[in-house]
Amino acid sequence: MTGEDLGEGWDSVATLVDGRWVERRPKRDEVRAWLLRETTVLPWLAPQLPLAVPVPVVWQENPLVVRHELVPGEPGELTADDGRALGRFLRALHNADVSKARELGAVPEDLALDAVPPLLGPLADRARALLAEAEDYPANTVVHGDLGPEHLLKQDGQLSGVIDWSDVSIGDPARDLAWLLFWTSAECVAAFSAEYEVTPELRRRAGAWNQLGPWYEVTYGLENDRPDLVESGLAGTRARLGETSQPCREEKDRQG
Repeated sequence: MTGEDLGEGWDSVATLVDGRWVERRPKRDEVRAWLLRETTVLPWLAPQLPLAVPVPVVWQENPLVVRHELVPGEPGELTADDGRALGRFLRALHNADVSKARELGAVPEDLALDAVPPLLGPLADRARALLAEAEDYPANTVVHGDLGPEHLLKQDGQLSGVIDWSDVSIGDPARDLAWLLFWTSAECVAAFSAEYEVTPELRRRAGAWNQLGPWYEVTYGLENDRPDLVESGLAGTRARLGETSQPCREEKDRQG
């Protein structure tokens, strides 16, 4: 058995074994529960979705290792066809049975982002108002929770899969629209919006989630002694809250 290091994300370490199997190990104690949740929720979700997703199983209990078959493809620029495919994918995901997802371990996300507004100086009041508004958004849908460019795979010019489901939860469907509506091409946005039937209210809430995106980077940086991430996350937050005229288009792993 041979293994290839796939690198470290914020939450886990991944290894490709024998060119076929992806093994993931939690980096922190709380991540163990997230990986175990994937092993119960994703086997149920996968047959309902029109794109490939990981179907992990517990490979080793102590220390925890979960394993799934490699989802083929690489991140790439999204086209109008990809937008339509994502519209179909998210319609299927967001129509999944919430009560069953809860039985399998999916829970509402706790927006533990209160540490960010005090760091924003003159933007603190605006940031607190945004967070308070988001905390009142509906949480009645099965969501991916971290849909961004690194988690959408393409193969042979077509969208092939959606990976990294550590944040699968019960939440606001607009959360999954934030990156798609504000960071992809106009052609992709138009095709996705038509296929998914994006309403003005969904677009408005997606805009708020887009503004909150870099807050996760700040929070992770604070909790894990990464001042570089705190700094870059605060810069992104200021940009999206309107302090600068042109937001940076470089996305981090969990900013979608």
